[in-house]
Amino acid sequence: MSARFALGLVVGKFAPLHLGHEWLIRQAQAQCERVLLLSWSRPELAGCEPERRTRWLRLRFPEVRSWVVTPEWVARQRAHGVALPDLPDESEPDAVQREFVAAFCLAVLGQPVDAVFTSEAYGDGFAAHLAARFQRPVVHVEVDRARCQVPISATRLRADVHGLRHYLAPGVYGDFVERIALLGGESTGKSSLAQALAETLGTRHAAEYGRELWEQQGGVLGYADLLRIGRTQVAREDELAGQCRRYLVCDTTPLTTLFYCRELFGRADAELERLAERHYHHLFLCADDFPFVQDGTRQDETFRRRQNQWYEQELTRRGWPFTRLTGSLQQRIGQTLHGLSGTWSEAGGAHGAP
Repeated sequence: MSARFALGLVVGKFAPLHLGHEWLIRQAQAQCERVLLLSWSRPELAGCEPERRTRWLRLRFPEVRSWVVTPEWVARQRAHGVALPDLPDESEPDAVQREFVAAFCLAVLGQPVDAVFTSEAYGDGFAAHLAARFQRPVVHVEVDRARCQVPISATRLRADVHGLRHYLAPGVYGDFVERIALLGGESTGKSSLAQALAETLGTRHAAEYGRELWEQQGGVLGYADLLRIGRTQVAREDELAGQCRRYLVCDTTPLTTLFYCRELFGRADAELERLAERHYHHLFLCADDFPFVQDGTRQDETFRRRQNQWYEQELTRRGWPFTRLTGSLQQRIGQTLHGLSGTWSEAGGAHGAP
């Protein structure tokens, strides 16, 4: 069956891109030979910055051409002779918003669209404005305006993104998950804490890939293996984030991999150095304040002490705030929850979570 329209357009903030938006876009795809996605937001909304919206659209609709437009993007287009008006602010009239879309189609796409797909009351007027500017028909296709198919709005989601996370694809929700990073030398209880903390928070933890690879290779790691460890650890975190509930507990970070790479080989790949700059929302350093346990894979207490000193120096040098955890496992869990105060309460757990 041939498509009803040659070229369809969906415009939205996508802040965040939720399953209702995805339903709308897929309905457009079903009726069009090609679909274009256009997004802008003025002002920008916290947590839904242009870089994230770009990633979400490419992640969920890699086959669809999409633009996330900013004032800077408009300025660059103008510098290359593309005739575009200013990017409209949220407060400006509908006519101004519609005119920007019309100008975008003519100046950037070089062609009009045949249909616009919306779930909004303004859709008919939007299509009529474009038709007048293009001097040809533009059809408005209204899709589930009553929000029966996916009963959610971006406004509701922004107010409770964790409680309503089931309305987001995992790859989108993962960008709202806070990463808790645990650092510490050998035999500082880091792995036990990661598992216990994830259970306490009702979420997932990212286990230490470096230890797994070390065991698989019989205790032998080459220089290239360290970069592989850093990459895999980051990929593991990204994959797990969408399966979490507000937090992801990270048993290690690429900073640890950087330490071992320099320790073993006296140097590190530039990419591993960059991975070690990875941002974590909460950093905790496990103190070496209990007896060293030799499990057959570790060095000794002197190495552990030097390792912890290096972490503390590096965190301080980089200006990254961190909390030192001391005492028993239960004491460390309590100290961690206290460090998360503002997003966690012992009475209610993770705020916004069901």
